[in-house]
Amino acid sequence: MNTTNQRRTVASISVVGPGRVGRAAALALRSAGFSVSGPSGRRDDIVASEVVLVCVPDREIAAAVAASRDRARFVGHTSGATSLAAVAADFSVHPLRAFTGHESADAFEGIGCAVAGATPDALAVATELALALGGEPFAVSEEQRAGYHAAASIASNFLVTLAAAAEQMGAASGLPSDEFRRHLVPLVRGTVDNWAEHGPRAALTGPIARGDERTVERQRAAVAEAAPELLALFDELSERTRALARTETPE
Repeated sequence: MNTTNQRRTVASISVVGPGRVGRAAALALRSAGFSVSGPSGRRDDIVASEVVLVCVPDREIAAAVAASRDRARFVGHTSGATSLAAVAADFSVHPLRAFTGHESADAFEGIGCAVAGATPDALAVATELALALGGEPFAVSEEQRAGYHAAASIASNFLVTLAAAAEQMGAASGLPSDEFRRHLVPLVRGTVDNWAEHGPRAALTGPIARGDERTVERQRAAVAEAAPELLALFDELSERTRALARTETPE
């Protein structure tokens, strides 16, 4: 948690939405020294505060913002995909992490937080909240929002989809799924660490990076036989990996 003596302009916050993000945000904000109400689950329970932070599914944001409008100076949400104008919100703070519902008070520590504001004052509030939580705020404009959120989904959601495909291919080849997953996890973690430290091209390994197309063809044949529904995915990813392998590694 951020314990620096940064100047605070917000003292009281009402959190709306008792889901994973709402519970984590309320806990972390209390730990940061704010007066926090909630997370409330009903509109009638929203407590008047300087700031209302809406942590509900995207389809419910507009209604929650409207219900909070007369109860706070600033009303914001935690969605990465939803524009401010679409729901008449003042700001947004979107943490780049997946929440499980079992987070501790330092759940936002060191986490990138995309912030946006309809006005400079609203953006300042979003930035203040992100910093107080221990996050690292970075501005995302309304024009950048869709692309930003797509990037986040590719990095998180699609990674899980790829891992599931790897498990499926292993299971189709006769490997026990749960046990095989346990062996794949260190490989995935090491790959992510290499990507984080060296960038995508330098982190790339395997037969395509080595130019070993004969091995790739054997892999493709195995996919076609054991899990043909994954063949289109395998082919597309192979092409994208070949393109990445052709890029130059920065000195």
